Amino acid sequence: MAGSPTARRRRLSIELKKLREKNSLTCAQVGAALDWSGSKVNRMETGSGRVQPSDVDVLCRFYETTEELREFLKSLARQAKTRSWWQIHGSGVPEWFSIYIGLEQDASTLRQYQCEVLPGLLQTEPYARELHTSGSYMPPEDIDRAVRVRLERQSMISAPDAPDCWFVVSEGAVRRVIGDRELMRAQLEHVLDAVQHPSVTLQVLPFDAGTCPTTGPFTVLGFPDPEDPDVVYRDGITDAMYLEGEPHIREYNRAFDELRAAALSPRRTMQLINSVMKESTR
Repeated sequence: MAGSPTARRRRLSIELKKLREKNSLTCAQVGAALDWSGSKVNRMETGSGRVQPSDVDVLCRFYETTEELREFLKSLARQAKTRSWWQIHGSGVPEWFSIYIGLEQDASTLRQYQCEVLPGLLQTEPYARELHTSGSYMPPEDIDRAVRVRLERQSMISAPDAPDCWFVVSEGAVRRVIGDRELMRAQLEHVLDAVQHPSVTLQVLPFDAGTCPTTGPFTVLGFPDPEDPDVVYRDGITDAMYLEGEPHIREYNRAFDELRAAALSPRRTMQLINSVMKESTR
């Protein structure tokens, strides 16, 4: 089972929903039987609120689960309440993004498309700071925290159990100068170093690739345990969207496959990046 509090909360929600559906009951029916509201049952199944071990105990007894399963689900509820390392940075990590970091920490595969900027897991500190500072509504201390978290997240790509990370980025993300040319050259050098990790694959989608099957950046996260379904993540300026379910996963995987098929090979991608770096020195 995946290990972060986010993953445990997600697994708990999945298991509680499976138990209710196995008993052919609606959230409203379960709520009425336990003198709860149906919305409380729904929140427990969607992970939109903290779930108390005592409530899990009540549900399991109502569903007549085995003692072993009851204790397992109660332990998930207890462990889901612990704080993760990135949460100590407070407002530097908004709640909607904190969920993503928890999922990312437990992923075994990561498929990401970026059309405007280079992937966060491949960014240098100056590049990340420039992105957070430009037009940001965050105070300086929160920008510091956000950048620190972004850099700490990057340790996962060099870990022994690193997820298989595959990035496709638009050529514009490589050529767009963030900050100044010196900053950008250092950033591209960092990318060339990062792709030496066996866990990292990078492809550039060239300007002449034609029509692309997407309208914005997205990430598909896969997990080692088959009980943990894949998740599609799409973010904005102030919020994010998390998509689950076979239709969503199928279509985003299809889109990613088409993007990497249209993109330059990893070898040609490195050649393009080196070419862009040489152009920047002229």
